[in-house]
Amino acid sequence: MKRKKVIIIGSGLCGPLLSIMLAKRGFKVKLIEKLPDIRKSDIYAGRSINLALSHRGIRALIDVEVFDMVKSSLIPMRGRRIHHLDGRAEYQPYSVNPSEHINSVSREGLTKCLMTAAETTGNVDIVFDSAIKSIDMIHRSVHHASGTFSVDFPIFGTDGAGSVVRNTINELTGQDSMFEPLGHGYKELTILAEANNVFKLEKNALHIWPRGQYMLIALPNVDGSFTCTLFLPNTGDPSFESLNSPAQIHNFFTNQFPDVVDLLHDLENTFINNPVGTLGTVYTDNWHWKDELCLLGDAAHAVVPFFGQGMNASFEDCTVLAECIDEVGGDDWGDVFSMYRERRKVDGDAIARMAIENYIEMRDSVAQPDYLLKKKISNQLAEAFPDRFIPRYSMVSFTSIPYHEVYKRGEIQTEIIDKLVKKAESSGDLDMELAGSLINEKLSSVVK
Repeated sequence: MKRKKVIIIGSGLCGPLLSIMLAKRGFKVKLIEKLPDIRKSDIYAGRSINLALSHRGIRALIDVEVFDMVKSSLIPMRGRRIHHLDGRAEYQPYSVNPSEHINSVSREGLTKCLMTAAETTGNVDIVFDSAIKSIDMIHRSVHHASGTFSVDFPIFGTDGAGSVVRNTINELTGQDSMFEPLGHGYKELTILAEANNVFKLEKNALHIWPRGQYMLIALPNVDGSFTCTLFLPNTGDPSFESLNSPAQIHNFFTNQFPDVVDLLHDLENTFINNPVGTLGTVYTDNWHWKDELCLLGDAAHAVVPFFGQGMNASFEDCTVLAECIDEVGGDDWGDVFSMYRERRKVDGDAIARMAIENYIEMRDSVAQPDYLLKKKISNQLAEAFPDRFIPRYSMVSFTSIPYHEVYKRGEIQTEIIDKLVKKAESSGDLDMELAGSLINEKLSSVVK
């Protein structure tokens, strides 16, 4: 029965979901969280990026029978509403298929729901206020603020970008993981609702104010408010370092975001008091150590949030790990962990690359004519060849195609679009015959 017991460190989003999946497979789970129970305290104010739930995350929530509990709190976002500096606004749908959309969801609300669902399995014990200081696998002990306890069963690290479990694996293997900072941070701001929870901006869209080297976004909440996030360089001008007085903050927003500055609630005070969040990417080769330690979610592959896939990728980690357990047929953790790492490491690297690329797209490209032309052609190809040409955003957000395959197909599709654009520049029209020929030639080896 020792092998039927597991410890999960970190009860953000990935940890509770994983605990449910393991509990449903007969494992006894101790889920250890360093913070207090968020169902009884408010710890998220001013430091939580709203989440975009899409296909991969929904699939995992359906699998653990939680999706029906949260779907009433989801707000569909069917596209981007781009707000230009001159006051123009334009809408860019996420998909040519009107039924495909991403969903705005509260991090806090979803975490609470998953914690409660985990406890109701009867196989999960959540221990709060218990920060793990270190893990000693030689003496098989875990040290935390209140003391030490012994372990003789696997430990899963879902403890985020600063993972203690990952640091332990680094020490045991003699190989360091890497945190690659983006050089940009974020601050959370708020647009309050009108009376009777009326939205001040279009409800079913992700709003973006792209400004080249930085941007502001806004995601809707069920109470009619919007959670806004400013992404800005940490240093330079402008930067979080340079905006350090109410006058500077007000002037910056008035000049760069004139159509929304008056909607932002208590702008100067909120900006000064809310912390600057850190953005960066975690890379590590060692996703597990023997049959004892295993990483999931941000602990294995923290990514920047610009593809809306941090949570979705973490949830898919849990799905893949559960599939590996089922295929191995039990608790041979060495085989399970090796299979999981082989399948998932390449996907973690791929979504990390795509997330950084999407930041450049969101803060700059979405406002450029050449981007709009290529997006238009991409949508035309998706409609004309739906079984073979799927835009990269759609593959990431609306399918379960592995991220590394998405990346490969996306590069090929970009090459196809570039050739069609070049041809259209000379002829004036989109050559659909050439498009079909290129798609058959270039995509046949990667489309399954």
